[in-house]
Amino acid sequence: MAKLTRELLVKRMFKDAKNYPYGFSRSGDFSISESKALSEYGCLIAALVDGQIEPETNEDNNLLAAAFGKKEPEGAAEKAWVKYQKRINRPKLGSVYGNHRPAVVEDDSEDDNTIEDDLEVEMDD
Repeated sequence: MAKLTRELLVKRMFKDAKNYPYGFSRSGDFSISESKALSEYGCLIAALVDGQIEPETNEDNNLLAAAFGKKEPEGAAEKAWVKYQKRINRPKLGSVYGNHRPAVVEDDSEDDNTIEDDLEVEMDD
């Protein structure tokens, strides 16, 4: 297998078929510039974060620091990566129809606040 290098990773387009099957630009989550930065630098940032390659430049160190939250993201790629991570790691919401039964709440109160009315209804034959 070929050794991963920074140049090879920058040339490779980043895709996330699981979370963004139609691409970043068509998702509505990212602007055009953010989707371009993610596509261009996503493979490099993912390899740096996963430890597949070692950081070689100051830019790599800045990307890592922003990805791990040690510094505020500055460049387009850093901002796009942080936004991407927030989007894919957000809690999943239930379906409109629900994904489980609602909790049953039992009322153990001794007070019966029922109103008993004696209604007389007259019916004409």
